Amino acid sequence: MTEQFHGNVLADSALDQLFNEARTYNGWLDKDVTDAQIHHIYDLMKMAPTSANMQPGRFVWVRSDDAKAKLSEMASDGNKDKILAAPATVIIGYDIDFHEELPWLFPHTDAKSWFEGDEEGRKEGAFRNSALQGAYLIMAARAIGLDCGPMSGVDLDAVTEHFFADQPRVRADWICSVGYGDPSTIFDRSPRPDFGKFNKVV
Repeated sequence: MTEQFHGNVLADSALDQLFNEARTYNGWLDKDVTDAQIHHIYDLMKMAPTSANMQPGRFVWVRSDDAKAKLSEMASDGNKDKILAAPATVIIGYDIDFHEELPWLFPHTDAKSWFEGDEEGRKEGAFRNSALQGAYLIMAARAIGLDCGPMSGVDLDAVTEHFFADQPRVRADWICSVGYGDPSTIFDRSPRPDFGKFNKVV
C-alpha cells in the first residue's frame, strides 16, 4: 500500500506496530518497564507539536507496589486489577499555569502574555494539548516496542489530590498502563469506520 505515496513513508511493519495491529491491553506479561524506556518515551513524546510549544502535560509514572495500590483504590472496579498487574501506569495531567514556562519554551515572542489573566482559556488550552501529549505518549510507547492500556475510570479528584499534591495547579485527566501486553486478555478488534462515514473533503 505504501508505494503509492511519495516521501519518507514508514514501512508497513512500522505502521502495523503503531496502528494497524496495535491493541489496547487489559492484562500484562511479567516483564518490567525500565527507567530508560520511560525516559525514551518522554523524549520522543516531547518532540511532537503542542500549541506555542506550551507542553502543558504533567506525568506521574506509577511503578512501586505502594503507589499502584493507592492508584488502584481510586479506580473503578474494572480497572483495579489492570493497574496492579501493569509494570507501570502513567497519570496524564495538565498544568493550568503552563504559561509560566513559555518564556523559555516559546522564546520567539512574549507568548506568556497571551494567557495571563485568562484562566478559563488556559484550562481549555492545557486540557486539549495535554490530551494530544497523552496520545503521543501512546504512540511513542508503541514505537519502542511496548503496549498501552489507556483508562478513564478513575476518581480524578482523588488522583489529583494525592499524586499532584506538590503541584497545586495541575489536574489529573486520565491514566494509561504501559508494558508488554498479554494477548490472552484482549478480544477481537472492534469495527473501525470507513473514511466516508465520518469524513468529507471540501
